[in-house]
Amino acid sequence: MPKPLVIVESPAKAKTIARFLGDDYLVESSIGHVRDLPRSAAEVPAAYKGESWASLGVDVDNDFKPLYVISAEKRDQVRKLKSLVAGASELYLATDEDREGESIAWHLLEVLDPRVPVRRMVFHEITRPAIEHAIANPRDLDRRLVDAQEARRILDRLYGYELSPVFWKKVMPRLSAGRVQSVATRIVVERERERMAFCSASWWSLAARLATERDETFSAGLASVAGRPVADGGAFSSRGELVDPAAVVLLDETGANGLAAALGSASFRVESVEEKPYRRSPAAPFITSTIQQEAARKLRFSAQRTMQVAQRLYEQGYITYMRTDSTTLSSQALEAAREQARALYGPDCVPQRPRTYDRRVRNAQEAHEAIRPAGDRFRTPSQLAGELRGDEARLYELVWQRTVASQMIDATGVTARVRVAAETTSESPVAPAGTPVVLTASGTVVTSPGFLRVYREDDDREDDERGESDARLPPLAAGDELALGSLETEPHATKPPPRFTEASLVKRLEELGVGRPSTYASILQTIQDRGYVFKRASALVPSFTAFAVVNLLERHFPSLVDYGFTASMEDDLDEIASGGEQAVPWLERFYFGAPSAAAPSQGLKEAVAEHLGTIDAREVNSIPIGADENGELVVVRVGRYGPYLQRGDDRASIPEDIAPDELSVERSLELLAAPSNERVLGDDPETGLPVLARAGRYGPYVQLGEGVPGGAKPRTASLFKSMTLDSLSLEQALPLLQLPRVVGTDEGSGEEIVARNGRYGPYLQKGSDSRSLESEDQLLEIGLGDALALFAKPKERRFGRAAASPGRELGPDPETGSMITVRSGRFGPYVSDGTTNATLRRGDDAESITLERAAEMLADKRAAGPPTGRRPGAKKVGAAKKAAATKKAAATKKAATTKKAATAKKAAATRKAAAKKAGAAKAAGAGAPPTGSRDGVAPAGSA
Repeated sequence: MPKPLVIVESPAKAKTIARFLGDDYLVESSIGHVRDLPRSAAEVPAAYKGESWASLGVDVDNDFKPLYVISAEKRDQVRKLKSLVAGASELYLATDEDREGESIAWHLLEVLDPRVPVRRMVFHEITRPAIEHAIANPRDLDRRLVDAQEARRILDRLYGYELSPVFWKKVMPRLSAGRVQSVATRIVVERERERMAFCSASWWSLAARLATERDETFSAGLASVAGRPVADGGAFSSRGELVDPAAVVLLDETGANGLAAALGSASFRVESVEEKPYRRSPAAPFITSTIQQEAARKLRFSAQRTMQVAQRLYEQGYITYMRTDSTTLSSQALEAAREQARALYGPDCVPQRPRTYDRRVRNAQEAHEAIRPAGDRFRTPSQLAGELRGDEARLYELVWQRTVASQMIDATGVTARVRVAAETTSESPVAPAGTPVVLTASGTVVTSPGFLRVYREDDDREDDERGESDARLPPLAAGDELALGSLETEPHATKPPPRFTEASLVKRLEELGVGRPSTYASILQTIQDRGYVFKRASALVPSFTAFAVVNLLERHFPSLVDYGFTASMEDDLDEIASGGEQAVPWLERFYFGAPSAAAPSQGLKEAVAEHLGTIDAREVNSIPIGADENGELVVVRVGRYGPYLQRGDDRASIPEDIAPDELSVERSLELLAAPSNERVLGDDPETGLPVLARAGRYGPYVQLGEGVPGGAKPRTASLFKSMTLDSLSLEQALPLLQLPRVVGTDEGSGEEIVARNGRYGPYLQKGSDSRSLESEDQLLEIGLGDALALFAKPKERRFGRAAASPGRELGPDPETGSMITVRSGRFGPYVSDGTTNATLRRGDDAESITLERAAEMLADKRAAGPPTGRRPGAKKVGAAKKAAATKKAAATKKAATTKKAATAKKAAATRKAAAKKAGAAKAAGAGAPPTGSRDGVAPAGSA
């Protein structure tokens, strides 16, 4: 009997739902999107290859009709789903209830073309009541959400495919542009520009250790001298200058120490005590962006790792849907959170009425519930200790804490601010004797912790910027005399604005209304994968390539990286989702412009065509650093093979690990002066081109001639390990440029023998055969005779290499408990827990890497799973299938051969016996056996 078929996106989700629905339903996964725009020209169907828009995948002249294709890795699954639909009684499309989920459901409907009733099934948590309710209350497909998602997909394709080629031509190959990724890159670059322009300023502070009559001590810092405030970091501009020099007292080392001496015998008394109530309310339950921020701060998770772990928790039924902009909790969830807080912390910790939170996210899309523990009765982290481990347990605990805390009472207490007065008793460089000074101290005493018993929200400010202090002040009253214990002076310096972390960048994107919280994890990963940003600890550092790309966009396509314009596109997509805007006219305005409108606008296509020929590649790829003592400009140039420094005709490579704000004029001049960065060794006698010695990304090398944009890549060769750039001569360099070298020809086989320097060392190659050489010098010295002698010997199989050094131990992995070590491998340093390996990234150093950073890298590697482009285990399964097919074919062939031989042997024996019998019969005068007989016996029915 046919059963209803339920289709979801992932196998894990399918497994959980199938457990609730039982045998009355079939539950299958689509394994994500079943079709998409072509990823390459190879995926474009033959019928469309001749179309002018085929490479774009969107017919821009036909209402932006997209060309969707089923990728090779999804064809088997699509065939399976079609087969299941054909035998089903009805079809439930149970993909996620956001725009992307609605789009997947629509694509399934288009591809499967079902002939049975179709229903849309939605839920925000995977629990038995939620699934049963969703089955009983289906809805129709929301075409407005589909249109909004498809418009976004087409918009991003137009943006990337039109602008990326501009980067290839004007910056370097293989770069990419993206509607949100380019804006995110600009945000990071702008912060680095602020850091590069920043000038540090210094000042000194003075603090006194004071005691009451009851010998209770506290510290107070100098706040004013003669009524003028003492300068601190807030008194300086980013250029390192006092904003208002006349309004403040700036202490240097001499002034601070002199003032300390002048107060050494002074009398101190309390001038005033100001107290005010302290109240702090709990944060709202998690939404997509805030869970990424808090997981980054508290758990050191990347945004991608957070979303992958949250996805697993959702699919297994532990938390509600993790892509949401809503801080709302259902009535059942409110009661569950309040009940759990009462049970664990007492009835007084819960307010009389449930707390509700207003959503303040710009461009918030269709609402779901906030991220919370699933079900109408929450399970505590300790109750799930046997089910959840590692990342999943840690993230679930964070969600549970945040949800329960959101329904608890405020934390309350008292914040006190004390002013202490004194007068200098002697003259100092800052003030004469008898000058009044004021010191201040503040502290907060929390009398009722409320929600803080469960959860405290973190932020990204430095410790000295947090304002409030939890220091407890002793009871004080105006007029109290205080005894001086000690006076301490301390130097300070202003700090540049901090770099963005993943958490603070997500917060900034959300504030600007750029992109969707559900896409932030992939955006952060993309800008790192593209080489625009690299991590140093948790900070995001832009590369010089990012500077060049942002320069190009800001100067020639400013609207495309304008924060307001990008946010307004999100507003427009919301209008499409709500039915207030139509997708096709909106795409036409973006791509073709609106020249006849009251406010004419230029479209993307025309802007690219107009600016491509006018972009000065040298200009956009130049980042000024400053001028030397002679006024000559030092500039970073971004070339087709990477960034380098230039001053006049002098050039120098830039070390990989240097951040843009660290490349000062002084540091640049050091690099330019270093003899090992680049030298002209002389001219090649054959071509007349200069031979250059350079320090490159992968080590020192020599190069024949300068590269020409659009021309052939110059010939290069790595130095031998025995050579150094400082001592390299032209005579040494010229033979290197002749590698690989033809040693001669094997007359026996007619094959050339070539000497090559490979990844694993020097070797000789003859056709498909090879032999290792003992040293790199042999590449230049070995003759044909010695080479032939090597090939005459049996090839030595190197089954064993020297065991890798166990490396430096960092500590146990917080997730697996295994020891994490730093090791040196064939492709560079990496960290390992014995099972998972992760290569150190740009900005990481093998000597200084911390346990936390190593654990984060290993967790990211585990969360990423197998490489994309092939489903997990496909290679192993494919190889197994191929081996099985080969084995079966061989067995079939062998069986056929054996059977054929047996048949031939039997036929020969039959002929021999027949001949013998026929001879005997002839001798006796008998006739031949009837036609069709077997061994002279007539078939049944014969006469």
